[in-house]
Amino acid sequence: METLLKRHIRDVPDFPKPGILFKDITPLLQNHDVFKKIIADFTKRYENEGIHAIVGIESRGFLFGTPLAHELGAAFIPIRKKGKLPYKTVNVSYDLEYGSATIEMHEDAIERGQRVIVIDDLLATGGTAEAACKLIEKQGGKVVECAFVVELGFLNGREKIKSPVHSLVKYE
Repeated sequence: METLLKRHIRDVPDFPKPGILFKDITPLLQNHDVFKKIIADFTKRYENEGIHAIVGIESRGFLFGTPLAHELGAAFIPIRKKGKLPYKTVNVSYDLEYGSATIEMHEDAIERGQRVIVIDDLLATGGTAEAACKLIEKQGGKVVECAFVVELGFLNGREKIKSPVHSLVKYE
């Protein structure tokens, strides 16, 4: 699977700024067969884990989280940047390299004891994923695992996340 996915991840040099080699997943999304295999791989991994909800991190986590929730018969819960959700929310703030950020979810999104998977397209430094885990735990949920399509291993993001981490593709 890793070889297949790496063939469909485009390198974009100097984006969003000079010196950055951006891993573009757009070709994965454009290829129905590859996208279907990604969802099937995640589904197989979690189908017997008693998952109640898939939490997708804004915004590309929504792309993978929604079909996975559908396949597992689980709820899909969006985590968004502060101020983007219409109902009462709970939030967690976390530090970025320069400054801080806040993410939110609806206050009634997670029930105590629910088993949850956090999903996003890419794991870099791990700050947003760890904040998502804290938000879920704050609501009484249990993070079973954080799942990513791509992991930039050289940024050591998985070390920041206290929950188990699974990625389909890892770049060192």
